[in-house]
Amino acid sequence: MGGEATAIVADVTVFEQVKEIADKAVEVYGRLDTWVHCPANNVFATFDNITPKEFERVIDVSLMGQVYGAMAALPHLKREGRGALIHISSMLGRRSLPLQSAYCSAKHGIEGFVEGLRVELQHDKIPISVTSVKPAAVNTPFYNNALTKLGVKPSGPPPYYEPSLVADAIVYVAEHPTRDFLVGDAARVLDVLQRLSPSLLDYLFALVGFPLQQTNEPKSEDGPNNLYETIPAHDKVKGDFDNLAIPSVSDWLDKNPPLKWGGAIASLGVLALLAAQAFKNGGRV
Repeated sequence: MGGEATAIVADVTVFEQVKEIADKAVEVYGRLDTWVHCPANNVFATFDNITPKEFERVIDVSLMGQVYGAMAALPHLKREGRGALIHISSMLGRRSLPLQSAYCSAKHGIEGFVEGLRVELQHDKIPISVTSVKPAAVNTPFYNNALTKLGVKPSGPPPYYEPSLVADAIVYVAEHPTRDFLVGDAARVLDVLQRLSPSLLDYLFALVGFPLQQTNEPKSEDGPNNLYETIPAHDKVKGDFDNLAIPSVSDWLDKNPPLKWGGAIASLGVLALLAAQAFKNGGRV
């Protein structure tokens, strides 16, 4: 795609190191326009099998890593008088799953944090957009890297979506300020079900939420994981679930509002015509 990139190694759980990223970006490029937050790690286990230290570590990386990023970037964005803060959250920030209590807590924390920050900026009339990107399951090495106490390599509930779909969403919301952007048709279905009946999803996830998050590939608790250290062998973009990855129609529609609403209006028009025809024929279409 062209352009120039500057790589900086930092521990996102240390504010001073995160601040160095922002300062270096301004030093090299002159200013900050957009800041994207995406640190995450996970422990797949029932809550009673997670230690306090493990739970805290997930919060430190997956929540505080994003908080520190906003703290580091915001002064630079305010100085420019514009910009975008883009937080990679998850649909698990809107609807929790079993076996991921620490990760879900972190993602719910992100949702509360960005809502508060967004309103503060609106109150001060500062044109900095704050966006939460909420993907469904994405085909990355996230599941290879997670600490698992399930005896097998963990999985996300299928279907999966390719990382490029999330990247496209990030570029879109950077150019089109958006409050929330869900990635994947499955994310939008889950969102609707959560709004309609959380208790129904409780029941469904109690039935299928456990097997859907487990592969048949053995992996011990001592297997490679990135809870505390990176795993160079998994330093790649895509994960192991190409066979379960599908495209998303609703993402394309959300990026093309005229077509989205045009289709909705056309559908309503067809329903109105059918209703009128049924009324004219005494209830028969």
